[in-house]
Amino acid sequence: MRYSLSIPLGIVALPFALSATTVAMADSQNTVLAPITIESSRINTEQGNSSQVVTVITREQIEQQLSISSDSSQVLSSLLPAYSPNTQKLNNSSQTFRGRSVLYMIDGVPQSNPIREGSRSAHTIDLSMVERIEVIHGASAIHGLGATGGIINFITKSNRSDCLKQSINTSLTLPTDNIDGDTLSYKVGYQAQGAKGNWDYLVGLTRETQGMYMDGNGDYIGSATVRGDIQDSDSYDAFGKIGYWFNDEQNLEFEHNRYELEGNMNFRGVTGDRDNGIATGSIKARPEGKAPFNKVKTTSLVYTDTDLAGMELKAQAFHQDFKGRYGASDSSSFQDPDTAETIYDQTQNESSKIGAKISLTKDGLLDDRLKVVTGIDMLQDTTSQELILTNRTYVPETTYQNYAPFAQFELQASDRLILQAGARYEKAKLDVDTFQTVAARNGVTVNGGQPEFSEAVYNAGAVFKLTPSVSLFANYSQGFGMPDVGRVLRGVNVEGQDVDTLIDLSPIVTDNYEAGLRVNKQNVDFEISYYESNSDLGSRIVETDGLYTVSREKKEIQGAEASLGFALTDQHRLEAGYSYIKGKSDRDGDGSVDTKLTGAEIPPNRLRLAWTANWNSKLSTMLQANHAFDRSFDEAELEFDGYTLVDASMGYQLPVGRLNVSVANLFDEDYFTYYSQSAYANDDFYFKGRGRTVTLAYGLDF
Repeated sequence: MRYSLSIPLGIVALPFALSATTVAMADSQNTVLAPITIESSRINTEQGNSSQVVTVITREQIEQQLSISSDSSQVLSSLLPAYSPNTQKLNNSSQTFRGRSVLYMIDGVPQSNPIREGSRSAHTIDLSMVERIEVIHGASAIHGLGATGGIINFITKSNRSDCLKQSINTSLTLPTDNIDGDTLSYKVGYQAQGAKGNWDYLVGLTRETQGMYMDGNGDYIGSATVRGDIQDSDSYDAFGKIGYWFNDEQNLEFEHNRYELEGNMNFRGVTGDRDNGIATGSIKARPEGKAPFNKVKTTSLVYTDTDLAGMELKAQAFHQDFKGRYGASDSSSFQDPDTAETIYDQTQNESSKIGAKISLTKDGLLDDRLKVVTGIDMLQDTTSQELILTNRTYVPETTYQNYAPFAQFELQASDRLILQAGARYEKAKLDVDTFQTVAARNGVTVNGGQPEFSEAVYNAGAVFKLTPSVSLFANYSQGFGMPDVGRVLRGVNVEGQDVDTLIDLSPIVTDNYEAGLRVNKQNVDFEISYYESNSDLGSRIVETDGLYTVSREKKEIQGAEASLGFALTDQHRLEAGYSYIKGKSDRDGDGSVDTKLTGAEIPPNRLRLAWTANWNSKLSTMLQANHAFDRSFDEAELEFDGYTLVDASMGYQLPVGRLNVSVANLFDEDYFTYYSQSAYANDDFYFKGRGRTVTLAYGLDF
């Protein structure tokens, strides 16, 4: 069976500009543990031997952060400074990583929906079901489409016991101002695991109700009526995993996760006023239309044989069904010029993925110095977007088919030098039938088509160990993404268009260059790196003579990341992480980048500090601070005023069960979110962040 280990891990890097992505914290015990293997690397690279920056967020870290916030995006944002600050909404628009798109996965199954990017893919699983989170920083193509900024792979829990073990967890969250029935949040969860004969299993259930959020001034935070909100919502997650061991080498594992989050429709947003500093608000009134939601089902079947003629075979088949509904509005794109009355409508994205991943690994070659993995990935993604109140097609059904053979190599060239390299060949086709746009786009007919592309992407890296605990690393890796096809198709309002000429399907190939230093001593973890991320054919939606097309703009990003973990004693640990990033794009098409990227594309520079302590066998505490620095843009209205958020938590082992008390935004900072200030100058999206909250939690294992 597979077991995950928690180890101290500092991450990322910062040469001269400094930047840091979070430290994957650690057991506070100052002991030497076995190296952790990075499953997401496809070649099972040990973390210390990786030529890319990799963060492993351990189960201990996840539990610490969940005691402060159950929002998965908030957990990632709190621990990864190079990840954009959380929007605190169901919509994760502008939440990039190193200024690029993230490929979210659950046990290797893609959750992102790049064909019609609806910015909902960060909310597809409850983190109570997750054992660890593996984060690969920077562009990567090892898992295919979408990882131009990095990969975030949620590795779910597996059975660890030969006998039945169960746990129950409950929590209550409330603000420190204006406590009432509308502002209370509560959650309950249950898990069971065990084994019998050759079978093992794990099941988990969670149910959560989120109340309204209050800002630092004691006012309701604005509801994202159209895009979807986490506040005033109900959610549940049902997770199951069952495995059968044919023998010690062969295992078949089936897992299914069903996650749903749906708004309760008790509040609607009230437009703010950016010019006068008035935030978007909320009033108690039912919004138009049906409730926004995320409904996601992820299913996977994995067969593993660790000794197939001296090789390891891993074969995975998967299916993901995603539905994301948005709130109703009277958007101009929903109107019919032939109808006098105002039309309220709302969209629903649906995406169905089916695919397979097959890999074969052979190590021990060249006198146990070379490891090779080869394989092939196959994916079919069918996506559409409907106007559900009037039963109209907004984005026609679009099918993306892809297959990609790949190979990765890891060579222990000498006692000190490790070399890594790989290649992947992408072959993809898009299939769209002839369709008609909505009336607001003149109801024009667009001829279908089957644009296709093929592209080879590469990676190469090296790790040189100056001493057993100090190493240098360098890496070049390519990632590829796609323009938002659905956004282009739904905007056509000019006759005589066809999909083959309308869609430039040339992939967004991103080149990522990185170099850094890594130190891993008994009580110190330190990592620092500098990176550059460049793409000649970026993607931005532009309108020309009423026709929406994809502008393929050059984009350049530079940044640095650094992290430091220091064990003061076996019980006390300090951590620091810093991220610096800047970037520009070529808006005028002269081949030179000239315009600063906005908050819709890159995060602010950020600093994270944390202190974790195990005072004795019963009492533990954690204190963390995250500071987002001011940032200016070419558009003056998007200036960002930074802020600092401080969180604290305490856990105490009772005679029966464990009690946790946590305070988020300890000093009740009254602030506007990074997204609200710097992504779009829109009065409807001018949201404040959540004020101080207290969470009481109790857990029992039996």
